Amino acid sequence: MTSSKVEKNKQIIEEVLKAYPEKGAKNRAKHLGVQEENNADCGVKSNSKSLPGVMTARGCSFAGAKGVVWGPVKDMIHISHGPIGCGYYSWSGRRNYYIGTTGVDTFGTMQFASDFQEKDIVFGGDKKLAKIINEIEELFPLNAGITIESECPVGLIGDDIEAVSRKASKETGKPVVPVRCEGFRGVSQSLGHHIANDTVRDWVFPMTEEKVKSGELKFESTPYDVAMIGDYNIGGDAWSSRMLLEEMGLRVVSQFSGDGTFNEVLHTPLVKMNLIHCYRSMNYICRHMEEKYGIPWMEFNFFGPTQIAKSLRAIAAKFDEKIQEGAEKVIAKYTAEAESVINKFRPRLEGKKVMMMVGGLRPRHVVPAFEELGMEVVGTGYEFGHNDDYKRTSDYINEGTVIYDDVTGYEFEEFAKKLQPDLVAAGIKEKYAFQKMSLPFRQMHSWDYSGPYHGYDGFAIFARDMDLAINSPTWSLVRTPWKK
Repeated sequence: MTSSKVEKNKQIIEEVLKAYPEKGAKNRAKHLGVQEENNADCGVKSNSKSLPGVMTARGCSFAGAKGVVWGPVKDMIHISHGPIGCGYYSWSGRRNYYIGTTGVDTFGTMQFASDFQEKDIVFGGDKKLAKIINEIEELFPLNAGITIESECPVGLIGDDIEAVSRKASKETGKPVVPVRCEGFRGVSQSLGHHIANDTVRDWVFPMTEEKVKSGELKFESTPYDVAMIGDYNIGGDAWSSRMLLEEMGLRVVSQFSGDGTFNEVLHTPLVKMNLIHCYRSMNYICRHMEEKYGIPWMEFNFFGPTQIAKSLRAIAAKFDEKIQEGAEKVIAKYTAEAESVINKFRPRLEGKKVMMMVGGLRPRHVVPAFEELGMEVVGTGYEFGHNDDYKRTSDYINEGTVIYDDVTGYEFEEFAKKLQPDLVAAGIKEKYAFQKMSLPFRQMHSWDYSGPYHGYDGFAIFARDMDLAINSPTWSLVRTPWKK
């Protein structure tokens, strides 16, 4: 890429900003940039309040805590404490696959809510919450514990969910974890991740220490014990990732939290290493375990064969020769399969341009997978990224790539018109706007009802889905506006 492309894309940003009032343009200019050589953080400001009056794709703190971190823990019951709307909206939305009998020992696709009414706002919902917990114990006795995710009104009226949790835990003999994640906290769902991580630190890990000390928790350790952190098993992602780790000789003690159990969360501080896939949502608890228990951690990327091989070798380097040899065997086993996928789909996708805007790890981790199929990522950005996310992103993207933090609906559409991608990969809120613009689209929060996309098996599905999206004959029936 040349500096002329950088200058051209900077001009595009200036043109898009002209639609805003002066103050709004000045604010948004800080969140938009173009990747340049030696630009360590992509040159954008992040993790600040969205501009009032514009459409944002962000979620709230409640969504981050319930929908991401705690919600996929399958054998616990997660109560949406507040009005029914938030609970209904967060009900089983991300396709976090799990094994178990729903309603008996697993509850991932069920919804439990306190259904706040006006009288609860006036008189408080503590007694109602305590009654709900008692009813849950009667109806679902095999649950492994309960979490309480508080919605906005609970924080405003001052319900003491911590006191209710302590009392209920003593009565039931099971963990009851209060997660004070009212939606108004923070600027996006990112603070909800952090809050949920902190409840694991404050309410769960002390139980681990107590049970180990008393001898109640007996754990036969091996040198190869790892925890797989921040893989939410969307479409089966965690299964395809875990398979590779176990094939190379590691023992996955804890899968936190996709298809995970409370017992696995409890055992996490006992492993030798934490392997984190979604850095943004779970780095907090990994850092805590490193500081308190001395457990090292590292981020890995299982999107696309090159990054998979690189990550497997990086993980293996932290262990002995047995694991290193195991990693090489795994890579050799799947190399031919990966090459056949590339040989099949790259000729159909070569030269196609992609714009992304997602959350978590995807805006950077998926870039190499697209590139291995011959595609070019011309724009990428995060809904709720922090500065360290953008620093990591600069290692993945090419010079001239347009970067947008917390992109507004207007900006995203205008960038699409000017950058003219062949595919947009973003979230459900953006999907239909771009399809109406006659642009192929893949919903990258939950893989558009497909998946898995992680691992070698996932790469084959990823390549097929991108081909189906771009080369569908549907698009011959309509015309993209700039092609008319």
